[in-house]
Amino acid sequence: MARNGNALSSLEARRIAIAAQGFGTRRSGIVGRAGLLTAIQRLGLVQIDSVNVLVRSHYLPAFSRLGGYERTLLERLAYGRSRKLFEYWAHEASLLPLETYPLLRWRMERARRSIGVYSGVAQLARERPRFIVQVRKALEERGAMSASDFEGAKGLGGWWGWSDTKRALEYLFWAGEVTAAGRRNSFERVYDVVEHVLPAAILAAPVPAEAEAQRQLLLIAARALGVASESDLRDYFRLDARDAKARVAELVESGALLEAGIEGWRQPAYVDSRRARPRPKERSALLSPFDSLIWNRPRTSRLFGFDYHLEIYTPSHKRVHGYYVLPYLLDDALVARVDLKADRAAKRLLVHAVHFERGVAKDAVTERLALDLEAMAAWLELEAVSLPAAMDSRRYRAPRVRALP
Repeated sequence: MARNGNALSSLEARRIAIAAQGFGTRRSGIVGRAGLLTAIQRLGLVQIDSVNVLVRSHYLPAFSRLGGYERTLLERLAYGRSRKLFEYWAHEASLLPLETYPLLRWRMERARRSIGVYSGVAQLARERPRFIVQVRKALEERGAMSASDFEGAKGLGGWWGWSDTKRALEYLFWAGEVTAAGRRNSFERVYDVVEHVLPAAILAAPVPAEAEAQRQLLLIAARALGVASESDLRDYFRLDARDAKARVAELVESGALLEAGIEGWRQPAYVDSRRARPRPKERSALLSPFDSLIWNRPRTSRLFGFDYHLEIYTPSHKRVHGYYVLPYLLDDALVARVDLKADRAAKRLLVHAVHFERGVAKDAVTERLALDLEAMAAWLELEAVSLPAAMDSRRYRAPRVRALP
């Protein structure tokens, strides 16, 4: 039995989760810097991924929630002089609001002790600490550099082997001594010491105790997720199970989180004590495979009855739905899977396939989907949406959407 009498139907849980993630807030007009930053702050973080078959994943969450926006706005928020975001390991590699930086200092301190880092990085830190100091000194003296810049730099000596340099840079990145100054076209991370990149006020901000920082991260996760199990909350910032279990119990005890029972869930769920139950809304969105609404696949299954995995690494003959498949959110449900690719040379958004979920009324979905495909094509500066010849293009009533010739 849930504490405080909080019992939610599966539909109510979905509506809370979708609203918490900022869907249904799309407005007409231009999306500016402030609106984009607010959307990211609401999510707490945006996962970065290098796959560029459609568009790099970190651009998609804002489009899915706000509609078309200028992608250079996100680049300036992340890497411009007046940056408001920074890169770090949170839910995988992520972009996070600057104010979150002090909440992750405990993780950086653990990384300095080689806790929670990749084994190859930890091994280098144990075996070649002086080498890591030399890499840091080079950044202090020369400024922003990528791993490949080190390899090609003159006068640094033969010890600048690429693999060891990259591991040293990643150790320093994990330890919070360097950060991403930018990204190059190939998506290569450019590193610099944090003193050259992040605002002095952020670096000098008070650092909360480890337990308090973890509680704050879990509250960010709870507000972003809307409704979540303990494992869901833990996964958002990839906290250790032992830490998360203790902190969630403390948040429940303090009243910051409320325990709730959800129809069909075996484990208890938790909601932010300030969370109001949202009203039904019309909304639709194509979702990045790494969108925070669905990145936790077990939660996606529990919440939506939608079993999903990305098939990029699945041999082509074994793929069921396609190479780069975006789930399609319509109102309160995930109703379809859309395999997409941006053909930039031909200026077309290629729809390789659309797979509808069982029981979905296709005609009701296709009209909304056509508009969202058209909007995505316009945002990506593509001139048309091309459907495979086998699909009936007459069902997709939008000017840009048509069958391949």
